Amino acid sequence: MSVENRYLGAFLFAVGLFAILIRGYKLFTGAIGYFWERDRRYKLECAVIWAGNLLGTFIGGVAMRFTRIITITERAQGLVDTKTADNPLSIFILAIFCGMLMYLAVHGWNNTDKGAVKIVACAVPVAVFILCGFEHVIANMFYFSLTLAWGNPLVWFYLLLMTIGNGVGAWILSLPIYILENKKND
Repeated sequence: MSVENRYLGAFLFAVGLFAILIRGYKLFTGAIGYFWERDRRYKLECAVIWAGNLLGTFIGGVAMRFTRIITITERAQGLVDTKTADNPLSIFILAIFCGMLMYLAVHGWNNTDKGAVKIVACAVPVAVFILCGFEHVIANMFYFSLTLAWGNPLVWFYLLLMTIGNGVGAWILSLPIYILENKKND
């Protein structure tokens, strides 16, 4: 939000995902793609990850308001206004596409051992979702926190739609593979 060049900003956005993956932390949109292939405990863990992501983005967004970079709040407000003026079907579809890209980013990172390939596999899908304007539930948690938009009931409804849409997008790519692998094991 603080970089004028939107292409540079889109690639810089991937730094957050790099940090999460390098440290082994959890991001809901990265974890939800593995929902079907993991045990029952993992399904509960996905809900805990979502709540932890909400808490972390809330703290980060509110804390940012106490810095000199508060000027990004105006840009974030423009994003929030665009999102809350959109219709539910649009939000859901855009969230599905984002979920597909986030799954590709995390799965690409997890399934290669070459440093440069890991970076490209992670950065390109993130940049694409930013440049296309797709809906990432966790990024939007930050924007909603930064702009203190939580009093708008539509924000909560759209977060639910984005959560489901991000999951559906990840599952579109991961579930067929899971089903095929299980058929091989039968």
